[in-house]
Amino acid sequence: MCYSVRYLLVILVTTTLYALPLSGQNLASPPVIPIATDAYLQWEKLPQLNVGMRAYMRSTYDRTGNNRRADASNYLYQESDTFNVALDVKSPGVLYFKRTNHFHGSPWHYEVDGIDFLVKETATDDPVDAKTKYENTTFLPESLFPNPLTWTWAITKGADLMWVPISFSERMRIAYSRTLYGTGYYIYHTFPYGADYFSRPLTAWDQNPPDPAVLDLINRSGTDISPETPSAEIISGNTSLGANETIELAKFTGSGNIRALELSIPRDQALDFGKNRLTITWDNRWSPSVDVPLDLFFGAGHLYNPEDKEYLVKGFPISVRYDDNHVYLSCYWPMPYFESAHIQLQERKGQRFENIQFRIKSVPDEFSEGETGYFHATYSDHPHPERGKDITFLDTDVVEGGGPWSGKFVGMSWIFSHDGVLRTLEGDPRFFFDDSKTPQGWGTGSEEWGGGGDYWGGLNMTIPFAGHPVGKQARKAENDLDLLNSAYRFLIADYFPFGDRAVINLEHGGQNSEDEHYEGVVYWYGAPFSTLVLTDQLNVCHEKDASFHQYHSPTASDPYELVSRYEWGPDTDLHSGFVDDGNEKENISALLYYPAESDSVRLMRGTTRFVVDIDSNNLGVMLRRKFDYQYPNQQARVSVRDADSDDDWSPAGIWYTAGSNTCMFSYPKGRSFTEGELLPTSPEVITSNRRWREEEFLIGHHLTQGVSHLAIQLEWIPDDKPLYPGHPFPEKSGWSEGRYWVYCFQFPE
Repeated sequence: MCYSVRYLLVILVTTTLYALPLSGQNLASPPVIPIATDAYLQWEKLPQLNVGMRAYMRSTYDRTGNNRRADASNYLYQESDTFNVALDVKSPGVLYFKRTNHFHGSPWHYEVDGIDFLVKETATDDPVDAKTKYENTTFLPESLFPNPLTWTWAITKGADLMWVPISFSERMRIAYSRTLYGTGYYIYHTFPYGADYFSRPLTAWDQNPPDPAVLDLINRSGTDISPETPSAEIISGNTSLGANETIELAKFTGSGNIRALELSIPRDQALDFGKNRLTITWDNRWSPSVDVPLDLFFGAGHLYNPEDKEYLVKGFPISVRYDDNHVYLSCYWPMPYFESAHIQLQERKGQRFENIQFRIKSVPDEFSEGETGYFHATYSDHPHPERGKDITFLDTDVVEGGGPWSGKFVGMSWIFSHDGVLRTLEGDPRFFFDDSKTPQGWGTGSEEWGGGGDYWGGLNMTIPFAGHPVGKQARKAENDLDLLNSAYRFLIADYFPFGDRAVINLEHGGQNSEDEHYEGVVYWYGAPFSTLVLTDQLNVCHEKDASFHQYHSPTASDPYELVSRYEWGPDTDLHSGFVDDGNEKENISALLYYPAESDSVRLMRGTTRFVVDIDSNNLGVMLRRKFDYQYPNQQARVSVRDADSDDDWSPAGIWYTAGSNTCMFSYPKGRSFTEGELLPTSPEVITSNRRWREEEFLIGHHLTQGVSHLAIQLEWIPDDKPLYPGHPFPEKSGWSEGRYWVYCFQFPE
């Protein structure tokens, strides 16, 4: 996450390679992005590189970096006893996913562009001991939140999951009516104000039922969902795989798009067969983009099925199905290529396998090479995670030769225990894109990331986009195979795009202190070039830099030094005791994992202006700002103009960061756990020592194309809302600014 060297290199590259004009098509606007339910119905467009958008995962994570109450009940602010705000976004966008633990917090407020809508779950009106009262539950109104776009705890074994797209043109808030165990994480996409490069107009949610075609499509999970076309090229057959042998399953030449990769093996060979490797190499590249164990690639930690289930994995893009005699492994991720595709199986354990049946289908290519990412499945093995540090399952800076990659993170399949130890699930997912030091994605635990709750009640489950297909708690295991636990998460509409780099991390346990053996496969699309290019940066506290960029902010304070942390996890190991490193015993409670860092920052309550360099051949601009997060609900009206002209200022939208490093925590205590569901809130003020934060703002290409020097104006908008009624935030709101980075969306030639 270090800026200096990498950003220097990016600036050097920017002045050479990326100073070239756009690709041969000379795009006047970004490629069309399928939004709302189109994101499902046009899911075959996932390989397309999407620019001019960002994705975020926000949650109720413990702001102090630990695992307080399992990352529950941390709210940005409260407006009333029944309106406790967990998500607050001001920009055009689409909410694609929401997860809560059981029905906790229901009724939930979905406030879209100022219009409030209450969403319930079956157990809402009678929540005390609801898990013993109800067997089948649904979201309410069910017509607007139908299965398979929603799943409740009766199926998921602990979580309420919602994938119904909720679009908004200006603002989206989610608030909880009740606060006991109010967990949640939310994935949404944002776009610039005035953007129009969508498959349909981006308007506020119309409160109509989802398109039935979407439900039909998702209900086909576990079957062949590849397109039927007479021009498809199919390679199929029956083969064997000898000990330590590599065999070629198929080689396609020319351009195409693999839409089905299916394997089957007799059941008595399945467990061992799953440990073989699948490799796929695109366009004669030096390294395979897929190099993975078969079982983990197809969504399961192993192919052991003691309960004789028909489906071990009944996912949307991937499935594992059994009949009396065979196991069927099926993959339907779109996988385009432009010169060749080379698919191989490798045996690495010294065994032989007979009667391997395979079928691979390629359909005609519909993609432009310069605007498309290859499909990747990156495997990593972590037998002994490093104490205090997240496990990195993907860093595109170092895979397949490293360098810049532009694409999308679309899911993962991972093993989180080989010993039936499930406290590893307290570890949060943290995703960093394009070198931000604040995670664009932060969840409440890897169990929640896999669609579960309460450790899935020790059971297994599989649904289209998430699952816990194999494994049990140690006390319930019948053999060693039961001890291996895995999960999967597929991102179809709720994917995360990136323009230069993606880092996908999981904590190992709530304080990064578990020594379990992890393995993982990350699914992603990527092209080996940047579509988000750093063109300028400004340190407003550096006199010469500020002068060079014509920084002018009459109400800004003098720079002050801030020594603080970013939000990365616990400062120190919270487990008391000692660890023997072989030479001496060390008090592990004193280990400092995330030391504070020093920088300077200003606070203004007026107007800031400055001028930055951008590439005139851009498809939009992204600003990133480093600031002091102790000031709550920071927002400013953004305007821009061509600094080389006499044009008037043009509005670009509202830049808003909800909350602060102080949040409202509420966990009512009744005589029993569930009785607390109906109690009023019990507000508690929690202030973390994480004051450094980075946030992003998008400026539409209609305001930036053809401009080389962009003047930016930020007008602070006061916000005096309290943390909760009668209790103000510790600090008054203001606009904090330390550094700005300026990026251009573009396709290089």
